[in-house]
Amino acid sequence: MEKKKKSDDLEHRSVIGHVEIRADSDEETDSRLLTGYAITYNVQSQVMRDWWGDKFVEVIAEGAFDKSLQDRGVLAYWNHNKDILLGNTESETLVLESDSTGVRFDLDLPNSSWGDSVLESARRKDVRGTSFGFRVVDDLISKIEIDGEEVYKRTVVEAELYEISPTPKPAYVDSECHVRSIDELRDNNLDIEARALVLELEIM
Repeated sequence: MEKKKKSDDLEHRSVIGHVEIRADSDEETDSRLLTGYAITYNVQSQVMRDWWGDKFVEVIAEGAFDKSLQDRGVLAYWNHNKDILLGNTESETLVLESDSTGVRFDLDLPNSSWGDSVLESARRKDVRGTSFGFRVVDDLISKIEIDGEEVYKRTVVEAELYEISPTPKPAYVDSECHVRSIDELRDNNLDIEARALVLELEIM
């Protein structure tokens, strides 16, 4: 069955925790290297709702970003602000590596006013996690039961990573998401597997 073309809009998710300053000398305060996991694999999100109220959860499969990490550059911003560039993989000020846990990052913060601000926030533990922007290439839809209720489960099998962002307020989900309606997919007479490449999400 033919799969429908997905939106070109970036989706955004966040990961709570896993951010620290790596010491590169005897004095931790000398380090400007921020490190942690921008993405964690095989972690089920909280229950989200699409625009029409259908419930679903999301999981990013192990290795979902492996091809993307080989093929494209990734930028690091502060809190998704494109005016505050912190590093990029092409200059190797941002290094990304996929392992069994997720996508780990080492970010060499710039010697600039915004780099200093991010560094101070990290030292104060105000930076609580990271967010990432991506586009889905392949995903799967199934059904699971949560608290006695049947909901959809979206597994992201392959995706392209475009950006990561240390952030003071990470939240994997919001109370409401812009998501293509599951009812709409059902009206198109697509089965569960065919819905895999149709959901279009963006956390607001």
